[in-house]
Amino acid sequence: MRIVTIILTIFFVLLQYRIWFGKNSVSDYLTLKDNVIRQQAINEKLTQRNKLIFADIDDLKHGLQAIEERARNELGLVKEGETFFRVIPNEN
Repeated sequence: MRIVTIILTIFFVLLQYRIWFGKNSVSDYLTLKDNVIRQQAINEKLTQRNKLIFADIDDLKHGLQAIEERARNELGLVKEGETFFRVIPNEN
C-alpha cells in the first residue's frame, strides 16, 4: 500500500509540474489570453474605422454636399461666383 501511495504522489507531482511549467501550461494560457484581449481591442478599433469609412463612401455615393465639401477642403476648389477667404491664425 505504501508503494502505491509513493507512486501516486510522484505521478501527481509530475502532472503538477506539467500543468504549471510544461508546454501549454498555465503561464502560456495567461499569455495567450492577454494576446486575445489585445487583439479584440484592435479589432474593435478597426471595426469602428470601417464603419466610418463605409458611412463616408455612402455619403459620397448619394450626397452632393459631401462631394462639394471634399472638393473644397482637399482640392481647394471654389464654385463659380464665390469668393474664397482664408483665415490664418496669429502665431504668438
